[in-house]
Amino acid sequence: MEKLMIVAVSENSVIGKDGDIPWDIPEDMKHFREKTTGHSVIMGRRTYESLPENYRPLPNRRNIVLTRSGLEDKPEGVIEASSLKEGWKAAEGYSDKAYITGGESVYREAMSQIDRLVVTRVHEEYKGDTYFPEIDKEEWEEDKRDDREGFSFIEYVRKD
Repeated sequence: MEKLMIVAVSENSVIGKDGDIPWDIPEDMKHFREKTTGHSVIMGRRTYESLPENYRPLPNRRNIVLTRSGLEDKPEGVIEASSLKEGWKAAEGYSDKAYITGGESVYREAMSQIDRLVVTRVHEEYKGDTYFPEIDKEEWEEDKRDDREGFSFIEYVRKD
């Protein structure tokens, strides 16, 4: 199973503000949906709870929520995991890919465990309270790039 991370991040590494995404890029939402549909998505509890209710759980995906305290309202189809290791295990056998979808602490913990980074780089700086860790160019190399107006879709693979 390939382990991936998917994120939209500003030029100053912001990924969130007050539990929300500080920009509105419909093409990025479409990109996220196309990449993750049919696969497992692993996210922290706060990220899961920040999803609009009508998108909870994310449809046509195995939703794995990392939580030590459990979810107050756990809908059918959501798997709770108490650790990232348990989250990866829960993703096995569902499809050939599992995506880490946030938030900040989950991204930081998973960075050393993934094979590919799927990044939407928003070409603007934002004020925020949630940040993505730096992509170490010694460890990662750009594999694919699609530049758009105001943002780019970039995929990185781990260097050998």
